[in-house]
Amino acid sequence: MANCTHDCSTCSSNCGTRKEQSFIKPLHKGSHIRRVVAVASGKGGVGKSLVTSLLAVRAAAMGKAVGILDADVTGPSIPKLFGVNERARGDGNGILPVTTREGIEIMSMNCLLEHDEDPVVWRGSLIAGAALQFWTDVEWGDLDVLFIDMPPGTGDVPLTVFQSIPLSGIVVVTTPQDLVEMIVKKAVNMAKLMNVPALGLAENMSYFVCPDCGKKHELFGASKAEALAKKYGILSSARLPLDPKVAQLADEGLIAYADTDPLAEIYLQVSRSREIGDYAE
Repeated sequence: MANCTHDCSTCSSNCGTRKEQSFIKPLHKGSHIRRVVAVASGKGGVGKSLVTSLLAVRAAAMGKAVGILDADVTGPSIPKLFGVNERARGDGNGILPVTTREGIEIMSMNCLLEHDEDPVVWRGSLIAGAALQFWTDVEWGDLDVLFIDMPPGTGDVPLTVFQSIPLSGIVVVTTPQDLVEMIVKKAVNMAKLMNVPALGLAENMSYFVCPDCGKKHELFGASKAEALAKKYGILSSARLPLDPKVAQLADEGLIAYADTDPLAEIYLQVSRSREIGDYAE
């Protein structure tokens, strides 16, 4: 105690009053968000943006005020899924999100670039900083839930999001292949390290329904969603079909017309998740 400086960020004394340092960044002044849910995976190409969009569409259909923060800075796809070509504007106080036809507020790097095809050739720290600015500098207003479409893996951006944004929980997205357990475990373990609950496991491309006979075919192997959710303490699971109609809607910017029923149980857990409290003030 004799060496205590009363500044826990610099003090080397291990006394009983020591507090853990928080890296949480404040939300833009004047905005209030009740719940923040990250949609994540241990690898790319599994359909995180699709699941993010469908959850947002379902929430909006339930009468909720919804936003999507596209944290995949180098590979943004949220504007394309909703058919948004508008560029974000500023009003002197911050960045104004772009609103979809369905009333969902979105912020994505493609809302800032002059051309959608322009590459973002930045180092990791700059990319992570841009994703964080979508939290601190965007005038989100009053939202019931903000979904964060995460880039794959556990690198700079996911770490920044987990450390700097108060999360109500995560939804893990995966596919039915044998390597799925490793993917799920990476994402869940990262969430546990940050004390963030895993609300749901969405198994994308889980099966294909034959348009002629109506039979389900598990093209990538038997489903592991329910077993893995149970094994790793994930609160719910869902199976999304491999559906050419959904792919067409996504290509046409009409993802809001896709069926969200397969995600009903996961959305229920989202709606019951913890509110982020004072960080939304």
